[in-house]
Amino acid sequence: MLTNERTHIAIMPSPGAGHLTPLAELAKRLVRHPHDFSVTLIVVSIASSSPSSQHAYLNHLNSSTSIDVHQLPPADLSDLPDDVPPEPRFFLAVQRSLPNLRHSLATRSILPFSALIVDFFAIDAFAVTKELGIPGYLYFTSSCNNLCHMFYLPILHATTVCEYRDLEEPIRLPGCVPIMGKDFVEPLQDRKSTAYQIMIDLAKRYMEAEGVLVNTFEAMEPGPIKALEVPEPGRPPVYTIGPMVQTVGPVEDLSGSDCLRWLDQQPSESVLFVCFGSGGTLSREQLTELAFGLELSGQRFLWVVRSPAEKMSAALFAGGGGGGKEEDEPLDSLPEGFLERTRGWGLVVPSWAPQSQVLAHTSTGGFMSHCGWNSTLESVVNGVPLIAWPLYAEQKMNAVMLTEGAGIAIRAITGEDGLVGREEVVRVVKGLMEEGKEVKQRVKWLQVEGKKALGEGGSSYKALLDVTEMWRTPKKL
Repeated sequence: MLTNERTHIAIMPSPGAGHLTPLAELAKRLVRHPHDFSVTLIVVSIASSSPSSQHAYLNHLNSSTSIDVHQLPPADLSDLPDDVPPEPRFFLAVQRSLPNLRHSLATRSILPFSALIVDFFAIDAFAVTKELGIPGYLYFTSSCNNLCHMFYLPILHATTVCEYRDLEEPIRLPGCVPIMGKDFVEPLQDRKSTAYQIMIDLAKRYMEAEGVLVNTFEAMEPGPIKALEVPEPGRPPVYTIGPMVQTVGPVEDLSGSDCLRWLDQQPSESVLFVCFGSGGTLSREQLTELAFGLELSGQRFLWVVRSPAEKMSAALFAGGGGGGKEEDEPLDSLPEGFLERTRGWGLVVPSWAPQSQVLAHTSTGGFMSHCGWNSTLESVVNGVPLIAWPLYAEQKMNAVMLTEGAGIAIRAITGEDGLVGREEVVRVVKGLMEEGKEVKQRVKWLQVEGKKALGEGGSSYKALLDVTEMWRTPKKL
């Protein structure tokens, strides 16, 4: 039980590595100077789905920081059909963990909690915070561009009857990049689905937050951030506090050292890193097209290959950037002779690579990515431009913002057959690695600006100080 006299904050992510990692990084920031808070990280998990990598990560937090890691009993979702998508699973896991959360917040410390911070799938926890008189804050772990669209979503829902993918004109919000309906987040593509209704309910409940923290920074998204500075009745204040990326994690798997040694032998900024995150799997046909495209491009590459048969929904719970472990042999899915023909200037690793270390390596000159927000910020922090290859969730929206807004990515275009063909792969790879002067300069500039934002006196530094000062003198609800 925590007994010190510092301000005490609780942080609760919804299940999944993509949710746990950014909130854990926020916890690390809050326990350090100048904030010096006590932080309890409350972990929601799903029975039989939490991988060993997550346990290692949490054990590392416990042993290497002053963060109090408290794992709630795993939520039992065994009554759900196997085809239920990730979003309802995350949402239900939080719902079914609320009694345990209530008990933890009431008994975990002799000190009162000054705030509970949750991510966007854990908004239901606000019912508990209201009951206990604890202010509830939302940590939005995506872009401000996407946050603007979430604030607008209830209005769009009420004024639209067709599927959003059928809208002929893009949605144009103040300060934001115009977004076509077909690029909206995946759960919004079927208005009759449970996932769609959950997203509408969540968007409405954003207004219940005392404030919204966003993992972005002013230079990255000046338009949306300026738009959110204009007061709107009922909308909570927004604090941009990024870029926060994973800094210190558990001891990395030694298998990652092979690709780092290979990178040591390559020229500066000559290697394209190809990785689609912990939940990113491609079909066998798409793997073949990508392989031939990389080969035809003649560019150096480091490719993290995952088995095409693995279910994405299960993979979303895997740990860490670069993908989780898998039992099948991913290399068996590559075209015959591909490894031999590209040996020396291409390196393929199965399932996993130490993404943060690869992106920080001087030989890495580009990142073919699924555009998950954590991976995007890691790329920006390291000054690495992107090839945008979105797969699911909000990644298509991110891809639009990164190409047409931030100007740090080239987007791979999917053909009518649903595949990114080998010729298209060649186009985007050469376009970035050989001709991408503007996107390279732009991401290098954002790298510098992101560091300034987090430094003393920077915009993100001041924004976090503003909200933490309120936590030091909390108001009872």
